[in-house]
Amino acid sequence: MEWLTTVSAIILLLILRIALPIAVTLLIIFLFKKLDERWKREADLEGTQIVKAGNIGCWEINQCPAEKRALCKAYTDPDKPCWQVLRDQNGRLQEDCIGCDVFRRSPVPVAA
Repeated sequence: MEWLTTVSAIILLLILRIALPIAVTLLIIFLFKKLDERWKREADLEGTQIVKAGNIGCWEINQCPAEKRALCKAYTDPDKPCWQVLRDQNGRLQEDCIGCDVFRRSPVPVAA
């Protein structure tokens, strides 16, 4: 009868040795999936907020007067971001654009 107890204990310990790490691994995978879903939801919300903020022209945020708006290239081409319109011929940004909140809040371009 003692051998039955010994064999049962060995089988039980082998099952625990195998099942416990598998269970912990599955739990970690489940938690990472939940975290990934949460990050995706947050990214979608942030993207929506950025798009809404991007539709506001820099002339509204900087409260430019009508005379300055009439001469502004960004005001006449509202479909593009203002800093893209105001780049010089070499592609460099203007000094004013680098410190502007509109430029700072804009999303970083992602290579396709």
